[in-house]
Parts: sequence; C-alpha cells; structure tokens
Amino acid sequence: MLTLAADIEVLARFGRALADPIRCRILLALREAPAHPADLADALEVSRTRLSNHLACLRDCGLVVAVPVGRRTRYELADERLGHALDDLRTAVVAVEADKTCVDADEKGCC
Repeated sequence: MLTLAADIEVLARFGRALADPIRCRILLALREAPAHPADLADALEVSRTRLSNHLACLRDCGLVVAVPVGRRTRYELADERLGHALDDLRTAVVAVEADKTCVDADEKGCC
C-alpha cells in the first residue's frame, strides 16, 4: 500500500500524463527512440504548437527530458524504466479489457 506522499504524487503525475491520448502517443514514440519535436509532430500528425504543449506537460510530470543538440532540442524518456512501465501498463490494460471486470462497462462506457 502506498502511504508516502511522494509515492502518491509520482503516480498522480504519471496518471495525468497518461490521461491524454496525444501524450500517450508521444510517450510510446519516445519509448522507441528519442526524437526532435518537428519529427514527432509529423509522425503523430499534430501541430507543432499542440505537440509543444504536450511535451511541456510531460516535462512538468518528469517523464521526458529535453536534451540540447546543437541548435535543436531532442526529447527522450527521463528514465529508460519508463519504457518498461509503459509496456507493463499496456499488457495489464489488455488483460483487464479481455475479462471486463466492470459489470456496467457496456452501459456506462467505462473500463
């Protein structure tokens, strides 16, 4: 059981980051390899402004870091273990969806 405020804050920040589909796509893309914002925007088919806002959120959550490369900035996951955590979460979500533990999932649109 999590009892430390710091542990709870870490999980809350991770949850905020994953609450938006674009941020999830950014994290999954960075899981594959570091990338420059322009390349990410093109790959994810979002505007650079929108991508910039999401990258700022992910930086604030502590999940990505900006690495200066000459005159450009490259983004990468703040810790390689985040890639493993994302894989674990995806696997867990697929497992939960398969057996639909929430009896009201179809009616309420949850789970």
